[in-house]
Amino acid sequence: METVPGTAGQWVLLAYRIPRQPSTLRITIWRKLDRLGVARLGDGLVALPADARTREQLDWIAEEIGEVGGSATVWLAVPGNAAQEKAIATEMRSARAAEYRAVIEQAEATASARPGERIRTLKRLQAELRRIGRRDYFPPPERDSAQQAVRALAVAVTAAVAEDAR
Repeated sequence: METVPGTAGQWVLLAYRIPRQPSTLRITIWRKLDRLGVARLGDGLVALPADARTREQLDWIAEEIGEVGGSATVWLAVPGNAAQEKAIATEMRSARAAEYRAVIEQAEATASARPGERIRTLKRLQAELRRIGRRDYFPPPERDSAQQAVRALAVAVTAAVAEDAR
């Protein structure tokens, strides 16, 4: 969901307050926001590049916050300048890059594991790539490397299964 270089795109913001107690409510909301890959702009203020999906997701979370006794508003906004938007996008890209690096490390570490472990890890890493992809609005170069590492693991698993079948 890259924006055009040099121009500021529209973002959907969620401004919220959640009751301090019970803390499980706050943790639940934070985890949901993390799964979406939000940029944290400040205490109780998060942002995502605006599209129908991200707007709907933040609307749902805003409703949930209201249901637990908190307050939330969803806003559409444009950064004051392209540099501000670039800084937010860079932060989001860095977070996804770290997640992709973890996938690469796990795929490479599993290449020499027992066949059953390789199969389990392959399935888990494929699912992890899908989860990361859903919150990857500004894809880093590590995305391609992670996909290649998981494909290489899949080839190794397929070869091991074919070898066992003989």
